Amino acid sequence: MLEGISYTDLAGQVVSLIALGFCIVGFASKRDDRLMVLLISANVAFALQFALFGSWTAAVLSLLVIGRIMLARKYLGSWKVMLAVLAVNLVAAALTWRSPVDYFAIAAAIFGTVGMFMLRGIPMRLMLMAAAIAWMLNNIVIGSVGGTLAEGMVVVTNFITICRLARMKRRYPEAFENLKEPGS
Repeated sequence: MLEGISYTDLAGQVVSLIALGFCIVGFASKRDDRLMVLLISANVAFALQFALFGSWTAAVLSLLVIGRIMLARKYLGSWKVMLAVLAVNLVAAALTWRSPVDYFAIAAAIFGTVGMFMLRGIPMRLMLMAAAIAWMLNNIVIGSVGGTLAEGMVVVTNFITICRLARMKRRYPEAFENLKEPGS
């Protein structure tokens, strides 16, 4: 089974499974600060995994996710910061472009950036689910087992959370009336 796999590809698979572990532990955590640290660790592992698979655009964009998370928390709703983040992502993608597979990573970066900066609640989770699907497609094409499983877990988790939020919104509409939307 492993006879035709290179050491680099094997290392990529191991690192992708480590990233999956960070995601599982992070999403199981009830503390936001621990979740953020684990998601940052997962993105470092994903970047290393992509580099080992030779997917340089995905590697660089995974590292940029770390900065995006921090900036989106601080500058929620800021069009200027969001556009700057998108510009940095597009420049990085242009500099590292290798093949049409890189479109998946670019799509994931765009969906994730718009979702984190401009949306909240169900719309944000739908956009982050679209980003996870794009990352999952990227992982499938490059052959990353752990990366594919991690993004699949994100899609399923987001879907369950969206259903729970929709049910809560129908049951308790008054609780959702005064929520502050980004940019308002």
